[in-house]
Amino acid sequence: MQTAAPGTTRIGWIGTGVMGRSMCGHLLAKGYHATIYSRTREKAEDLIAKGAAWAASPREVAAQSDVVFSIVGFPADVREVLLGHHGALAGAAPGTVLVDMTTSEPSLAVEIETAAKAKGVHSLDAPVSGGDIGARNAALSIMVGGDTAVVDSVRPLLECMGKSIVHQGPSGSGHHTKMVNQILIAGNMVGVCEALLYGFRAGLDVEKVLQSVGGGAAGSWSLNNLGPRIIKGDFEPGFYVEHFIKDMGIALAEAKQMGLVVPGLALTHQLYLAVQAQGMGRKGTQSLILALEHIAGIKR
Repeated sequence: MQTAAPGTTRIGWIGTGVMGRSMCGHLLAKGYHATIYSRTREKAEDLIAKGAAWAASPREVAAQSDVVFSIVGFPADVREVLLGHHGALAGAAPGTVLVDMTTSEPSLAVEIETAAKAKGVHSLDAPVSGGDIGARNAALSIMVGGDTAVVDSVRPLLECMGKSIVHQGPSGSGHHTKMVNQILIAGNMVGVCEALLYGFRAGLDVEKVLQSVGGGAAGSWSLNNLGPRIIKGDFEPGFYVEHFIKDMGIALAEAKQMGLVVPGLALTHQLYLAVQAQGMGRKGTQSLILALEHIAGIKR
C-alpha cells in the first residue's frame, strides 16, 4: 500500500469536537488537504478558515478522500457516520482507509472491518488517550487495531497527532487497549478526588500538596493535569463526563463477557452516574470531585 504523504494523500475528517478539531488542525499544518464534516458546522469554521473543504455528509467526505478519520461521541454515532446510508463507507472507493478514533466497542470495529472488506475498503480502530491537552500538543497515545500493512500506510498521519503509536493487533485490539486505559483512569480519578478532599478537610494548602506529591510515586497525568483545574474550580471539559460513562459501560460489558470481576470500575461508574445526575454530564471528568463533595457535605 502507498504510504501517506502531504500533497498526495487526501484526508477526510468527521467530528470536530474538543479533540477532533485540534487533531485535524495538525494534519492541515503538515500540508495535507482535508475535507471535513461535523454535525455542527460552526465547530468546523476555524478549520475551514485554515483551508479545509466542507462536505455535507460523511459520504461526501469519503468520496473526496483517500484516508477518512472519524472521532465522534458514541458507538451509535460511529455506526451512523461510517455504516449509515450517508456514511463514509457508502462513499468510499476501493482502497480507501477508514480510521475510527472514537472510543467505541471492539465488536463494532470488527463489524466495520467486515463491511469495509466487502467493498475493497480498509479499516482501523485507533482510539486515543491524552485528552484535550494531548490533542492540542500532538502528544496523544494512539492504540491501533487492524492489518499491519494498513497501519504502516497511515502511520505518517498518526505521527502528526501523537507521540506514541502502537499497533496492538487485529481489528478491535485498539478499542480493547483503550478499555485498559479507561479502567486505569477510572480508579485513579477516584483517588485524585478523594486525596484532594482529604487535604482540603485537613486544612492544607492543596496547591502546595500537589507540589510535594505530584512528582513522587503518587504522581499521575490526572493528578498533575486535572488536579490544578479542580483547585481552581475549572470543570470545563477536556473529556466529557458522559463520554467517560459510555467508556466505562463498554469496559464493564466486555469484562462481563470475559467473566472478569471489576468492582473498582463498577464503583467509579456509579459515582460518575451521580455526577451526571447532578446535571454535569457535559463537564470534564474532574467534576467527580463535586459528587464526592456532596456526599461529604463539603461546600466550596
